Amino acid sequence: MNFSSIKQIRAGFLSVAILFSSFVAVSFAERKPNSQQMPSRVTFSHDIAPIVFRYCASCHHAGEAGPFPLITYGDVKSHARQIADVTSRHLMPPWLPSQDGLPLDDDSHLSGEQIALFKKWVADGALQGNRDELPPAPKFTSGWQLGTPDLVLKATAPFAVPANGSDVYWNFIFRSPLNSSRFIRAIEIHPGEKRLVHHANLLVDRTQSARRQEGSPGSGFPGMELVLNAHLQPSGKAESIQPSIGIYFTNQPATRFPVLLQLDNDRALDIPAGNSNFLVSDEFTLPGGVQLLAIYPHAHYLCRDMLALARFPDGAEKTLIHIARWDLNWQAVFRLAQPELLPQGTTIVMRYRYDNSSDNISNPNNPPQRVRAGNRAVDEMAHLWLQVLPVASAADSRDPRMILQEALARHHIENNPDDFEAHYNLAAMLQLRGATREAVQQYQSALALRAGDAAVENALGGALLASNQIPEAIAHLAAAAAARPEYFDAHYNLGIAQATTGNFPAAVQELTTAVKLKPDDAGAEANLGAAFAELGETQKAILHLNRALQLDPGNGLAKENLEALRAAAPQP
Repeated sequence: MNFSSIKQIRAGFLSVAILFSSFVAVSFAERKPNSQQMPSRVTFSHDIAPIVFRYCASCHHAGEAGPFPLITYGDVKSHARQIADVTSRHLMPPWLPSQDGLPLDDDSHLSGEQIALFKKWVADGALQGNRDELPPAPKFTSGWQLGTPDLVLKATAPFAVPANGSDVYWNFIFRSPLNSSRFIRAIEIHPGEKRLVHHANLLVDRTQSARRQEGSPGSGFPGMELVLNAHLQPSGKAESIQPSIGIYFTNQPATRFPVLLQLDNDRALDIPAGNSNFLVSDEFTLPGGVQLLAIYPHAHYLCRDMLALARFPDGAEKTLIHIARWDLNWQAVFRLAQPELLPQGTTIVMRYRYDNSSDNISNPNNPPQRVRAGNRAVDEMAHLWLQVLPVASAADSRDPRMILQEALARHHIENNPDDFEAHYNLAAMLQLRGATREAVQQYQSALALRAGDAAVENALGGALLASNQIPEAIAHLAAAAAARPEYFDAHYNLGIAQATTGNFPAAVQELTTAVKLKPDDAGAEANLGAAFAELGETQKAILHLNRALQLDPGNGLAKENLEALRAAAPQP
C-alpha cells in the first residue's frame, strides 16, 4: 500500500495592526487662503468652517475621542482662543510626521496660512459671517463604519478593567462558525468602550494554541501574543469591555499580497536614568525590490525622535518618515499617498532617540528610572513596521514574499540569536523550499529555546522524516503527541513515520487517533485505510478508503489503494 507525505506545518501568526477612527461620509472642496494676502475679514462661515470640518470634526463630535464637539459655529467660537493657541504650537491637529518624508495619505498638517487664519479670526472677534457661505457640515456614520457586516463575532465574556494600575494587555478569542473557506474583504473592530482601549492587534491563530491558554472557553487570557490583543488603560473606575469584530466577505480572491516588514532592536533598549539622548538603530537590506505602501513606527513614552530612511544602492538617501516630536497617544498607521518603489539592495534604516531625563514631560517615572524593553507602557519598544508589496524578480523564480521573509528572519536572528519565532519561521520556510538539512538545524535551535514545545517537536519530526532520519523523527513526533494529546498533526505525522518503518499496528493506532481528532480529513482516512490493508484487515481498509473518497472524491491515494485491493481480491 502507498502512504501520503507528511503534513506541511507552517509557523507563526498573521498580524494586522488595527487603529480606531471614524469615516467622514461627505466630501467637500476646501477653500485655500491666498498665500499672498490675508482676507481683510475672516469669518467662520467662509474661512474657518472648511478647515474645522476637514481637520478637526472627525475626532471632535459626539461619541469620538475629542473632549468637546467642533461642528457648529457655537462649538468652535467657545473654544476659539484655545484652537488658535494649539494650532499655532502645532499640537493640533495631532499629525506626527514632519513634511520632510514621503507624501502621506490624509496628511493633516495645517499650512502657515491656515494657522494664521485662526489667529486673525480670534483677533477680529470670531465672527460668524454669512451663513449662506457655510459649507455642509460633515456627516458621520454611527455603528459599523463599512456598513452591516456579513458576520459579527462578539467576545464570549466581558473583561473587567481595573480602576487603577498599569496598562493591561488582554487577549479575546473569537471562534468562527464557518465550515468552509471564504475570502475576506475587510475587518472592522468595535472595541466596546473606546476610552479604555489604547490600540489592538488582530492575529490569526492557525494552530489553535491560543485556546489552550484560556482557563475556560471564551474567558481570554493575559499577555500580548495572540488573537485580538487589546492594550487597555484604566480610567479611574472599574469598567468592563467586550469587543466585537465585523467581517466583510467577497467572492473575489486577492490579487496583491503585501507583507509586513519589521525592523526592531529591543535588545538595545537599556536606557539609564537621566540619559536624554539614547540612540537605537537597525538596518535591513532588501533582497528584492518592493513597493512601500504604509509605515507604522512604534515606541512608548521616552521616545522623542523617530527617523526611517532608505539608503539606495548608489549611496543616495531618502527620508521615508520623520517624527521629530513622537507622542504615543497619537500613533497611527501612515499610508503613503502613492506607492514608493524601493529597489533591490536598498537598505532600510531605523534611528530612534529616547529621552529618559526629567526634562521629558512624557516620562512616566518621576524621578527617572532605568528603562528596558517590555510590553508595558512604562517599558520601551523600538519597532518600525513597513507594509510592502514585494516585486517579482526575473532572476529568481521563487515567491518574492518568501525571499523577503527568509532574509528578514535571518536578520532577526543576527540581531537576537534567542529569537524563537525567527528560528521557527526560518525553519518552516527552508523546509518549504527543500532545504531540509538547514531547516532541521533551525528547528533544533528553536527547540533549544523552548524545550518541549509541541509545535516545534512536530515540525522538527516532520523535517527529519522528510530527510529519512526515521528513528529521530519518531522520537520528536512522539514527544509532540505526548505533550499535546489533541494535536492532530503530531498523531498524523507519527502514524506516517511508523508506517514508514513497517510498524503498521503503531501506525493504525496513531492514525485512528488522528481521524477521531479530525473526522473530515481525507488524508488521515486514506492513510488509515492503507495501514489496515497492510495488516490484512481488508474490510476496515475499504471502509476508511471509501470515507476518504466521500470527503475528497479526487483523493489519489485512496483511489490507488482501492484499485490495488480490488485487483488483489479473489475472482469469483
